Parts: sequence; C-alpha cells; structure tokens
Amino acid sequence: CIHEQMIIHLQHLMTPTTTSADLNLTTEKMEKVAFILKTTAHPTRIAIVQLLANQESLSVTDISEKLNVEQSLLSHHLTGMKLKGILSSHRDGKNIFYALKMREVVDVIQCLAGCTFL
Repeated sequence: CIHEQMIIHLQHLMTPTTTSADLNLTTEKMEKVAFILKTTAHPTRIAIVQLLANQESLSVTDISEKLNVEQSLLSHHLTGMKLKGILSSHRDGKNIFYALKMREVVDVIQCLAGCTFL
C-alpha cells in the first residue's frame, strides 16, 4: 500500500533526534497529504490529475480519449474527485468540462514521483 510505503519512508528519514516538526510535518499538513493520497489512490485518478495539471479544463470525452478509459468508468472517478474538492466542473451544452481545483494535488504526486523508494 502506498500509504504504508510513505510512512516507512518518512520513518527512515527520521533519525533518533529528528521529529516530525524538523520535517515541517504539522498535523494540518499530514492530514491534507493523507486526504490527497486517499482521494487520488488509483492509477486512473493520478492520470486525470497529471492530464489536468497542464490544461485549463477538458471535457469528459477529451479525458476519456487521452487516457483510453471508458466514459462510464471515467465519470465515476471524476464525480468522486469533484465531490472531494479535487476537481471543479462546468457544463457547456451537452459537455461537462473538468478542471483541477486543488493544485496541491500536483505537488504531492510530483513529490511521490521523485521518491527513490518507488
């Protein structure tokens, strides 16, 4: 599990004299990171974040085509991420467009991508 790996990694960073305060891990920051990890804990959701990180917004059809994911499955992921506040959406005619609302998600994913233990 990625959450367990992250905890193990953080424990290895901490020497006997290192505290979570030394790593700038306030309770608020740890809770926010945990929320982001829980909300994006699926390869399709991570791919959605990476795709929207460089776009103002994309339609469900565009996202589906770029990620090669069925629209019904994609809509499930998009709706869940919107309900959690990660994404925002707006309707234009028959199309629904999604955008990244919580930009910190990109930072967390980039941080994980740079970890040497992955």
